[in-house]
Amino acid sequence: MVFFRKKKDMPNGLWISCDWCKNLVYRKTVEESFQVCPECDYHFRIFSRDRLKLLLDEDSFEEYWTDMKPTNPLNFFDRMSYPERVTADQLKSGLKEAAIVGKGKVNGADIMIGITDPSFIMGSMGSVVGEKIVRITEKAMDQKFPLVIISGSGGGARMQEGIFSLMQMAKTSAAIARFQRAGGLYISVLTDPSLGGVMASFASLADITIAEPKALIGFAGPRVIQETIKRTLPGNFQRAEFLLEHGFLDMIVHRKNMKHEISRLIQYLHVN
Repeated sequence: MVFFRKKKDMPNGLWISCDWCKNLVYRKTVEESFQVCPECDYHFRIFSRDRLKLLLDEDSFEEYWTDMKPTNPLNFFDRMSYPERVTADQLKSGLKEAAIVGKGKVNGADIMIGITDPSFIMGSMGSVVGEKIVRITEKAMDQKFPLVIISGSGGGARMQEGIFSLMQMAKTSAAIARFQRAGGLYISVLTDPSLGGVMASFASLADITIAEPKALIGFAGPRVIQETIKRTLPGNFQRAEFLLEHGFLDMIVHRKNMKHEISRLIQYLHVN
């Protein structure tokens, strides 16, 4: 007599764990919800090219400066050399660098767009990222297009490039200032995470600053701040909702509504 029936093997990858609520959620449901947890509305991190598909009109993206690569000014070496680390992340992420920039359309409106991607050395800002942000800003100024930059950077300035990385903060900030003095519209979208040198420069200088729900936003992370000031921080400290409450953000927008909101802002605020 058989008392137990052998359980069928569960296919791998059907369920994923939410980083926020820790619940197991059905992968297909998450994918159909713009990579958002159906239980707690946490926005999973997504690749830059997936963001382009969600935000831009189909087949409208034209990428610029695709072959730009970093040099190795310090001959930096930790567990591996800097060129080896760059190559490893290129293979892992499918990207040449941590930033993708180019021209696209949002509901028919032309924009210049840049995206930093945490899948490549945590989206840290090296010389190539800074140069691409400056160039796309100058393109937007020349063409009189709105500029949209989506930030996802948990790595700050890239230590492997030393001062060449740090100077990108001033370089990108100056480019944004020139663009705004010329009357350009700049919209910054902050995703999880938006930290370090990116947040201390171009990501926080926009005319309109938007964040996705629950995005971690700041300069140093909360653990570093708590250890430095020796005080307990609020539970939602440096999350988008906390920053909106304290006036740092203009709005929090769900990923599924991002294209509509950016389109609406461009219609209202952009002057040709």
